[in-house]
Amino acid sequence: MASQAHNPFKIAQQQLDEAAKMLGLDAGTHAALREPMREMHVSLPVRMDNGAVRVFKGFRVQYNDARGPTKGGIRFHPDETIDTVRALAAWMTWKTSVVDIPLGGSKGGIICNPKEMSPGELERLSRQYIRQVGRILGLEKDCPAPDVYTTPQIMAWMMDEFYWQKGYNDFGMITGKPLPLGGSRGRNDATARGGVYCVREASKAIGLDPCKSSYAIQGFGNAGQYAATLMKEILGCGKLVAVSDSRGGVTNPGGINAEEIVKYKLDTGKVEGFPGTKPITNEALLELDVDILFPAALEHCITAANAGNVKARIIAELSNGPTTPEADVILYKRGAYVIPDFLCNAGGVTVSYFEMVQNAYNYYWELPLVHKRLDEKMTSAFQAVHKMREQQKVHTRLAAYLVAVQRVAEAMKLRGWV
Repeated sequence: MASQAHNPFKIAQQQLDEAAKMLGLDAGTHAALREPMREMHVSLPVRMDNGAVRVFKGFRVQYNDARGPTKGGIRFHPDETIDTVRALAAWMTWKTSVVDIPLGGSKGGIICNPKEMSPGELERLSRQYIRQVGRILGLEKDCPAPDVYTTPQIMAWMMDEFYWQKGYNDFGMITGKPLPLGGSRGRNDATARGGVYCVREASKAIGLDPCKSSYAIQGFGNAGQYAATLMKEILGCGKLVAVSDSRGGVTNPGGINAEEIVKYKLDTGKVEGFPGTKPITNEALLELDVDILFPAALEHCITAANAGNVKARIIAELSNGPTTPEADVILYKRGAYVIPDFLCNAGGVTVSYFEMVQNAYNYYWELPLVHKRLDEKMTSAFQAVHKMREQQKVHTRLAAYLVAVQRVAEAMKLRGWV
């Protein structure tokens, strides 16, 4: 997950360095923003179903809390690394800043393979994580959320363990919970919905007619599946021509029914073999002649090696870190409009923030209000980044960094930290 060539934290620092130079940040502020403010490494002994005790490694990184309590997901992944968690915590800092919500950025992770664990083992691991990390969590400190291979049920276990530590209910200490335990309506599709709102605005910016557009999705998990159906719901049109997952992909230039392939994926666990389609590799999907491309898998799928072959006019990054800095430059010179990850997929953290707000005053919003407020936040954020892009004549990721980093640096200076 974090090879030396594409170490995600080094990439995050490189991206920050470029923005800091353009903003003219002083050396002290720049140095403070390059490193996490604090991080915790924990060992998690868990009794497995066979009676043996296995020790897992876990992390929690709180990158920067100048603008408010930190916020960030918890990932369960066999290839998790501390540098991945650091990078994601940094990107969460810029993400909350770019959509202008009063939070900082954090991230957590456990090195494990949840696909090989029983529900009981996952529950014991989840509770053990909170026993170790809970002392630095809370609505006013640091609020976790679901991420790769974690679910609302896992969030419920973690929230319950926190309850037993504190002796009172604090639903707002974690988000992405089931609705009966203080979850927010609209959280399930928020990441994809926010991304599609950004695609709508980007289409306006470049003069692309959504009704004549085609799109492809690499990565058909939660966000990819929702993006497939929301393109029609929000834009009213558009033609899905290819999708892929970790096992392979399928394509049909004439169009793929989004609702049907989502059902097929949920029923079979794969997209391969979907009727009326031909096989396509993940690599080939990225280079299809489509108007809109959604990278919705893991990191580093668009690099200097293949960026020149990517033909999409809009690249909407639903996953974290799919494009390397070298690829950003190539895509910008080619005229592609990249909606960077920490803007494009910020719908998830925005609705998680809404969940925190609802938990704090114990009053819950109806779904139309959640969608309305998410649309307003994402549209405002996109317009701020697009304005910076046009003013500075830079690629969109750098423009988003300029907006986000400037806000965090201002908060640090106002607080007297730097």
